[in-house]
Amino acid sequence: MQVDNAKAHSAQTLTVPKNIILLFQPPYCPEINPIERVWQEFKRWLQWQHFDSIAELQQAISPWVSRVTPRLMRSLTPWD
Repeated sequence: MQVDNAKAHSAQTLTVPKNIILLFQPPYCPEINPIERVWQEFKRWLQWQHFDSIAELQQAISPWVSRVTPRLMRSLTPWD
């Protein structure tokens, strides 16, 4: 199982079954983890904005999410 090795995805204790091998990738590796390019685009959309509430953040996110199409995903990631 490939693990992205991000600090946020770590656990104090983890029992891995004997038939599973954990393959750790570098913490930031967009070549291996294509979602990184999607997050990069998403962050670019929101950069320099400040939100006073979750509702404001949701309103800002909504237009971005509504414009995400399969074609845009293919352009951001190397796989369908």
